Amino acid sequence: MPPSFAFRTTKYSPADRDERGHCNGAEDTVSDHGPVEASYLEAIAAFAQESGIDRLEIREPEVTGFVNFGLETPVDGHGLAELFPHGLTGYYDGAVVSVPVAPELVRAMLRDRGAWCRLEQQRTFTVHVGWDQYVYVGSDQPCEAAVVRTRELGLFAEPITSSPYDADLEEPEVTQAADEEFWERVRAELAAPRMLLVEETYLRNATRWHRLTENNLDSVRAALGPRALLTVWPDLTPDVDAVLAALPEDESVDFVWEAANGTIRHVTVDETHHHQLTTLAAGARAACTLPLAVEERHPLFHVALPDSDGVLRARW
Repeated sequence: MPPSFAFRTTKYSPADRDERGHCNGAEDTVSDHGPVEASYLEAIAAFAQESGIDRLEIREPEVTGFVNFGLETPVDGHGLAELFPHGLTGYYDGAVVSVPVAPELVRAMLRDRGAWCRLEQQRTFTVHVGWDQYVYVGSDQPCEAAVVRTRELGLFAEPITSSPYDADLEEPEVTQAADEEFWERVRAELAAPRMLLVEETYLRNATRWHRLTENNLDSVRAALGPRALLTVWPDLTPDVDAVLAALPEDESVDFVWEAANGTIRHVTVDETHHHQLTTLAAGARAACTLPLAVEERHPLFHVALPDSDGVLRARW
């Protein structure tokens, strides 16, 4: 269950809302990168303090994908480079951050450059950033002092039933864990003998690709990101020319190939850029195309990594 109390925290005055709840005021729908943004962060800190929260867990983290719907121009590191300087190593589902770091994550989301996540503490405290500078705070405490402080900061904390971004409102796509039984099935497939292609989604919209063999299975498995989503496909096709010749004429695809140096690369392309793949994949050892439409994707396995105690907590 979500927290008992929830607040829609915004810069928009309730007096400016029409009968449908839409705001008709003069406030901009993007961050000012200044005092108003700072007020949001201070308000969240006030709610956390009154709720007795000093740490929050990152849930369902994502970065800018093939299509960017953010209102601001994407930047290197998705706006998180200063918080997670080593290739976003510390930005993953289940990572715990201190309250001083959590508002900086909120800052990145308010700037709407592609990074997004839920921030939670064992269902007792949540922070969700929505569109147009809407921030939803949930707590197991009424947070009366934080509501007053929010108003002093020039913002509004309106009581609501629940956040529209509560995870309970979403049905998980994947419920099967990558447990020992799964890995034995993979090992049996590799013993055929054959190879397999593994798509490791370690953040939403961020993937790594691996070409599995009996020899590298254990090393690949050890390097997978926490709670990663694993999609296992048949192996790449060595006839790269045939793969390129069979590209669909009127749809976007995922194109995956093994470069001459042995690295597995991936690009999403629409039909207007198919001709560029010939140059991009020059010298490739093997390749394949995968459809983007969910109903057309039929992998061999679709699982998520459990935590070290064997419990599947990832919500894909």
